[in-house]
Amino acid sequence: MDHLEKRIRENRELFDVAEPAEGHFERFSNKLQTLHQKNKRVPWLTYLKVASIAVLVVLSTLWTYDYFMNRLATEQAISLGNLYPEYREAEMYYTSMFNEGYNEIDHCTFPEDSLQKKILIKELSDMDSIFINLQKDIKLNPTDERVMNAMIEHYERKLEVMNQILDQLKQLNNQELNNKNNETTNI
Repeated sequence: MDHLEKRIRENRELFDVAEPAEGHFERFSNKLQTLHQKNKRVPWLTYLKVASIAVLVVLSTLWTYDYFMNRLATEQAISLGNLYPEYREAEMYYTSMFNEGYNEIDHCTFPEDSLQKKILIKELSDMDSIFINLQKDIKLNPTDERVMNAMIEHYERKLEVMNQILDQLKQLNNQELNNKNNETTNI
């Protein structure tokens, strides 16, 4: 490297002979300015493209979600009362009883912790999944009396189970109250 540098310094006059053409610096300056102007516009265009893609993704996601939720809701809306008006009153009775049962379970105090309550509600939800399968069956075979009878039987069994659970919970709560009353009177 020292050898090359030494040679350039010794022959400097030979290298400094050619000058750039007239107007070279002005053309170079103009090219730099247009390049800077393009660079200033590009981020906005890039941001606009990214934003439009994001909007399209969000809209398509919302449309897909809405489509599948509406589809699920219409699948779940088929019930015995919708297909056969003569069963509508019985179905309304059972659903109102289930709602009351869920409310009572929700307001009951459990002896140990809320884990028992969660397990109980999960078991009742599992019973509901059986009913959803029956709803699918009645959708496929709306005139099949076996499916209609199975749905009514399911209502009866679920109400029976729920009443047994509520009776046991009431007994446990009464025992707890009696124990607390006995403890306060003994003190």
